[in-house]
Amino acid sequence: MKRVGLLGQRLIEDGKITPDQLEIALTEQRKTGKKLGEVLFRLGFLSEEAISEAIGETVGYDSVSLSGIVPDAKAISLVSESFARNHLIMPVSLQENVLKVAMATPDDILLLDKLKRHIQKADIQITPTLGVEKEILNTIDNYYGYELSIDGILRELETGNIDISRISEAREYSQPMVRLVDSILTDAVKKHASDVHFEPEENYVRIRYRIDGVLQEVRLIHKSFWSGLVVRLKVMSNLDLTEQRLPQDGRMDLIVHGRRIDFRVSSLPTTHGENFVLRILDREKGIVPLDKLGLDADSYHELKLMLARPTGILLVTGPTGSGKTTTLYSILNELNQVGVNIMTLEDPVEYPMAMIRQTAVNEEIGMGFAAGIRALLRQDPDIILIGEVRDPDTAEMALRAAMTGHQVFATLHTNSAIGAIPRLIDIGVSPSIMSGNIIGIIAQRLARKLCKECKEPYEAEAYERQIMGVPINEPLNLYRAKGCPACNQIGYKGRLAVLETLRFTSEMDEMLLAGESQHAILEQALKEGFSTMAQSALRWVKQGHTSIEEVSRVVNLTELL
Repeated sequence: MKRVGLLGQRLIEDGKITPDQLEIALTEQRKTGKKLGEVLFRLGFLSEEAISEAIGETVGYDSVSLSGIVPDAKAISLVSESFARNHLIMPVSLQENVLKVAMATPDDILLLDKLKRHIQKADIQITPTLGVEKEILNTIDNYYGYELSIDGILRELETGNIDISRISEAREYSQPMVRLVDSILTDAVKKHASDVHFEPEENYVRIRYRIDGVLQEVRLIHKSFWSGLVVRLKVMSNLDLTEQRLPQDGRMDLIVHGRRIDFRVSSLPTTHGENFVLRILDREKGIVPLDKLGLDADSYHELKLMLARPTGILLVTGPTGSGKTTTLYSILNELNQVGVNIMTLEDPVEYPMAMIRQTAVNEEIGMGFAAGIRALLRQDPDIILIGEVRDPDTAEMALRAAMTGHQVFATLHTNSAIGAIPRLIDIGVSPSIMSGNIIGIIAQRLARKLCKECKEPYEAEAYERQIMGVPINEPLNLYRAKGCPACNQIGYKGRLAVLETLRFTSEMDEMLLAGESQHAILEQALKEGFSTMAQSALRWVKQGHTSIEEVSRVVNLTELL
């Protein structure tokens, strides 16, 4: 029996997939020629980890998770990047002449022979282990690095001479401006940027990436290249080439390291030319498991209690870029199963999710949030996600959905969790409708994490002790950013969520119904164990995950003084 049959049979016997799902996957496999595991993942039937485990058991090889692993530099030096990328091989460790490699196909004897010849060292023994294809590619990207061809392309544009050595083996020669844009966008994705800014000045163009919420200048290029860049960006995002006086919005996608990355494009006329900002939408990173979201233990516990309530509305608040959408997608991913009908109304749909019915609002044809919710309620939903509550009709329809037995999730623009109550009243929602129907309110910010490789301890200063609430005579060691090659000399790498989770109780519902002030409800919440965002931020500081300087950038710590 073919391995496809063995793998499919094992997955059905283990209860991981149904016979119908296997039949769909096999049909899709015959059309595309891809591996069964990859097809099952792309259809949303199984996670890559579950597929890797099942394949390992089927073929009799150990599997290795490459997420969070730091490969041995000596092992990496034995295998070239082009060989690793072309054959999906990642060197992991080298101990006593035994080279451990993660492979997508560890039982491929011909590939192992080719690897042996590539290494050209007779005394090296190779131990293959099964790795997830996506993790192998990500690890290659992180530890081999992406060969930037920008310098070579710019020289080619200036001189007309082709620098063949700068052209990647993975792609053919193409027009240099095409490769220049591709190289910049690929570099931005590799560096985990959320946005790319192309900013024309009088004599040059500044390129900046937003990494971990902060803009970083990465390159300056001569203004003479700008017209070509504009044309290429407009062609890729289907914008009007002749329109230079009005703002335009578009979308495009690019295959980066084997996966599709979506970009939301915005152009704006400025003094020195059109300014372009590209929002990077990486589907694989946009949907994070709830337990991997970077929540502190208390916030995670409160959130799980909120999700246990079958009906009502849960509001997520915060400014643009605070991670509201990521949190909501993680919640939906947690609740997503065959037994529930989840429907969303978004502006726009950012990350497609399997088994969830997602709808984009379109004000031009009268499909706004309020009208969209009415349509959704006729689709027999159990759970509804509303992109944003921003007018009385949307707020009323969202709360009516919560009152009629649905679990509703929505975002709202306020600065704090308790601030959502006066905001809803200001929109036009009466306290009598809110009372008993609000599950809870989450206020969120994102703070950068200190780089684990280079963060340095120091003795806290007097004002820091005051903020932390520690007496002057008690020892207090905190951590601060330093900078190293691992974090690109920034001192921070990655982000964590600073949350305040206000879970509504019956006492708070009664106070809301009685017309009690926002301050009185907050006092009651504090009595019941509610932690403010500032207190949540300082917990991260005490644990050494971030610095006071960083959290004070996103959270008002003066309320603790």
